[in-house]
Amino acid sequence: MKPLRALAAAALLVATASLLPAAGPLIPVGLARIDITPETPILLSGYQSRTTASEKIEMRLHARALAMGENGPGLTVLIAAEVIAIGEDTAAHVARELERRFGLERARLAVTATHTHAGPALADTIPFMFSRDLPEEERERIARHTRVFREKLVAVAAEAITARRPARLDWAEGRVDFAAHRRTVVDGKWKGFGIVPGGPVDHALPVLRVTDPAGTVRGVLLGYACHCTALAGSDNFVHPDWAGDAAARIEAAHDGAPALVTIGCGADANPGLPRGLAGVPVHGAKVAAEVARVLAGPLRPLGPVSAATLRRMELPFDRAVTRAELESRAAQGSRVQTAYAARRFLAEIDAGRSLPTALPYVVQAWSFGRNLRMVFLAGEVVSEYSLRLRRELPQEPLWFTAYANATPSYIPSRRMFPEGGYEVDASMDYYGWPVRLAENTEDVIIGAVKTILGSAPHHP
Repeated sequence: MKPLRALAAAALLVATASLLPAAGPLIPVGLARIDITPETPILLSGYQSRTTASEKIEMRLHARALAMGENGPGLTVLIAAEVIAIGEDTAAHVARELERRFGLERARLAVTATHTHAGPALADTIPFMFSRDLPEEERERIARHTRVFREKLVAVAAEAITARRPARLDWAEGRVDFAAHRRTVVDGKWKGFGIVPGGPVDHALPVLRVTDPAGTVRGVLLGYACHCTALAGSDNFVHPDWAGDAAARIEAAHDGAPALVTIGCGADANPGLPRGLAGVPVHGAKVAAEVARVLAGPLRPLGPVSAATLRRMELPFDRAVTRAELESRAAQGSRVQTAYAARRFLAEIDAGRSLPTALPYVVQAWSFGRNLRMVFLAGEVVSEYSLRLRRELPQEPLWFTAYANATPSYIPSRRMFPEGGYEVDASMDYYGWPVRLAENTEDVIIGAVKTILGSAPHHP
């Protein structure tokens, strides 16, 4: 009987193995991490209620980089930084330096932010964040840190490129549920932020694993569609919020292997309860636990990035603003943000400069053969974009990252325009635009994504 049991066990192993995906090819992969914590007190970005510089460093901030592929046109780099946003000037600087040093094509570089609201203000993001003219000393401190930050992004990407060695890529998708839809709507109109059961939210947690030829984890990339706002405006200290907590936990579980966290289309989602400093590790632990579960299960092998596309476009505003309207806004005492932005726009007109009529935007996509399509969208993109694209492209294995390559504004869905509110209207005062986007913005961006995905070749 023992030989029969042995034969049965061997047959079971063979049958089980035949159900698992075959190992992917070995490709050059490098990872790196760098500390980007501001070393001096600095204004934090994300909450206007903060009026003084940061009080302390509660947890340090990092940027992480993943470099994939051979030298030449196949080299591809993703950077994930624990900051509020990536400015277009910052992304352009990093792209120029990496192209000069390594020949990296712009379409094969994605620079992303975790959107922590407890990170430093940056010179090229959210220009009217504080709705006041900052003192020269404060402006210079922010500008100086921005310059250092840019060079550190270049450095971490260069380190990842230099560190490439043979590895395998695999991916799978998990789920966590702490993201909560935040837009409270009463009688068809936005009334504020809250926890809205049943509201649209994207709970997908895609995970990409990098392993050496022996199977040891060398790095992890993951994404989740939720604001990094477990911390509030009263928390005036440096901290990477739930995304940084999750990254630290994953890295600790894998001997320090870098864990890159990106944020999906979750601009209308906040972490649910608990909140505050006590809530951060609760949410971070949920992400880390789900990543561990995904890594322990079957994953689908990937090859290198076979196609990359980046398209720049303009999103029209819904109308042109008049001087009379700006003067009326500037006289409003009830909303400081609106009055300050209006005064800035009036100063532009008085200086003989025209106000913008459209918002610059960038869409990017990477294909890993037929096995995965990564879509990178600029700005604070709400959940209905990724939910709609998954519905309308059910055969495509899709991974969405927002806050990528630039952060010009919120990107609301068509459904939100009649409701109005923060993501549609009020946030434009902070981002420095005179009016809301056009109501067809969602269709324009969805169409651009579909075109890019359709034009990218499906290499094996």
